[in-house]
Amino acid sequence: MAQHEDIPADRVLEVAAGIADHLLDVQRQVNRQIDATQADLLPGVQQRLGLHDAAGADLSDLVNARIAALTIVVTPEAVASVLPLSAASVATTRAGRRAVTDIVRGDDGRLTVIAGPCSIHDPAATVEYADFLRRMRARHGADLEIVMRTYTEKPRTEVDWKGFAYDPYLDGSNRISVGLIATRMLMCRITAMGVPVAAEPLNALTPQYVNGLVTYNGVGARNVTDQTARERVSGFSSVVGFKNSPEGSIDAAVQAVIAARAPHEFLGVDSHGMTAQLSTTGNETGHVILRGDKHGPNYSADHIARTTAKLRERGLPEVVVVDASHGNSQKDHLRQIDVVRDLAGQIASGERAIRGVMVESNLVAGRQDLDQQHPDALAYGLSVTDACVDPDTTAALLDELADAVRARRGRRSADGAAVLQAG
Repeated sequence: MAQHEDIPADRVLEVAAGIADHLLDVQRQVNRQIDATQADLLPGVQQRLGLHDAAGADLSDLVNARIAALTIVVTPEAVASVLPLSAASVATTRAGRRAVTDIVRGDDGRLTVIAGPCSIHDPAATVEYADFLRRMRARHGADLEIVMRTYTEKPRTEVDWKGFAYDPYLDGSNRISVGLIATRMLMCRITAMGVPVAAEPLNALTPQYVNGLVTYNGVGARNVTDQTARERVSGFSSVVGFKNSPEGSIDAAVQAVIAARAPHEFLGVDSHGMTAQLSTTGNETGHVILRGDKHGPNYSADHIARTTAKLRERGLPEVVVVDASHGNSQKDHLRQIDVVRDLAGQIASGERAIRGVMVESNLVAGRQDLDQQHPDALAYGLSVTDACVDPDTTAALLDELADAVRARRGRRSADGAAVLQAG
């Protein structure tokens, strides 16, 4: 039997839709059994507790007054059962998490580079881009741990397309079950190729559908002050980072790191989609991501020094990841080149706090607007959210960062030799 990773990329949505239809049918049967069981058992509970049914009251104007529809979705457990992780995917995620964790801790002198589209929207283009990163990983494995951005959820300041997981057909049909299944299929396919993936989860539910697949999770600028987001990632098995707020507050990211490193008790969901109380140990990999803000960038040596000082004051490891896009590029994708060049210079000069760099990259440079009335008119490989640099530019940036890491490694070796000689 063929593995699901072997399904042609241009058929991912077709297959995901078929899986969704079958799993939703199963879920309807399960829900009917749950309803029947509760209807059978709960009256007895009421009787044993001495409680009685109240007179039926009209709640139509009090409950779900603004809910236009309630549609069941596939459960994480059902999706994982139909689309299990392959040995290759498991090996990729396990190795990726170990490598990035070691880099964050300072046990590995390489640099993590999280590169890829601002958001993925086309399975075929996504897999093609993953193959490009597979080649880059082979070229730079000694110096860089390259992880692919596979962001299928997009935070919105106001109203816009919310991402592939929510609207996979890009037409406003919002077939979320299909989007969640297709997201898992793509992450399985990419990790089976040997490329670890990164994500930016926006709620407590979506991470369950890709459990065991994500090496790195970033908490975005709009969510960094959200208490529930901080609690959730305290239990994540992946490496986690927090971006500074849209207003540029690094303190917000530092506070988030402190909160995420602590254990928490909170309400969440289990793999069956049922409400559960979660107890977490805290995530010791938490760190700050500098992404600039609308007023300007924050990647300079001075910004890095001020950030590490804040971390040091709070007793946190002096670890920084820098997003070359967003506020640091002021929404001009080509400015990412300048950001990376500056960071490479700092790294080559011996700066140890910089443990990672994020780059928005796609098959085609730039961006395009999404017309949900005509999604078939989109150009192939071109972002529908933030503008990205192309593969040639990305390859050059990776070369530059790899050179910088080698220079930093050489500087440390020379410093170590000097200390031994002086001793």
